[in-house]
Amino acid sequence: MVKPKNRYTLIIESIFSHKYKKGDKEVLFERNDLVQTADKLGISLPKNLGDVLYSFRYRACLPESIKKFAPEGLEWVIRPIGKAKYKFSLSSMPRIFPNELLAETKIPDATPGIILRYAMNDEQALLAIIRYNRLIDIFTAVTCYSLQNHLRTTVPEMGQIETDEIYIGVDQRGAQYVFPVQAKGGSDQLGIVQIEQDFALCNSKFTSLICRPIAAQFIKDNCIALFAFEENEHGIAVSSEKHYHLVDPEEMTDDDLQTYRERSF
Repeated sequence: MVKPKNRYTLIIESIFSHKYKKGDKEVLFERNDLVQTADKLGISLPKNLGDVLYSFRYRACLPESIKKFAPEGLEWVIRPIGKAKYKFSLSSMPRIFPNELLAETKIPDATPGIILRYAMNDEQALLAIIRYNRLIDIFTAVTCYSLQNHLRTTVPEMGQIETDEIYIGVDQRGAQYVFPVQAKGGSDQLGIVQIEQDFALCNSKFTSLICRPIAAQFIKDNCIALFAFEENEHGIAVSSEKHYHLVDPEEMTDDDLQTYRERSF
């Protein structure tokens, strides 16, 4: 039995179908298109209209009726291009997934017990655990300080963006850094568009600092994947990935420590 399409899928399919022309590499639309399309289809919109786009950027893949128009090796993603303006465009790396073969590194868990008792499996819990265990410092080898949670601002050519947390850091040379952090817990997925937005944020608001966007994802209980990114001639690439397993101090063995001493960076 074919599962009926949900209202978000019906809306996004209709917008793409109406605006796409054969051979297009970009398909422009506006926030108001969501309202007009829902009205035409007789669909009630959620109170938070942005959830329609959020769903396809971080929770679910775009429907097959859209994906089939992407050339081999590419996928459609939704990018912001200004205030209430968006575009479907092509990307070779739409989502960021942890490498299942990567070795884990045990870290003594410094999260306060009362936080662990009430923490949920969402991005806020993930950000708190990262903060208490200084995982950004460990991952980057830079002394870091949390500047702000959920920074919402406007950047040129994108409009409004949001970053889950901003860290500022300084290394042994005295060089200063900005680390925008995007976090995903539960079933949400990391998207490349978030990282593009973080580079744009750095270029607009932190021009004198070294920019190193970071993404964080719960892999399983007490295990966190961290990614660092860089820009090159081909776009954005993952420059580093580590998996940190938070454990009770007594679970750290001499063999673990020997392995870490011999491990190359």
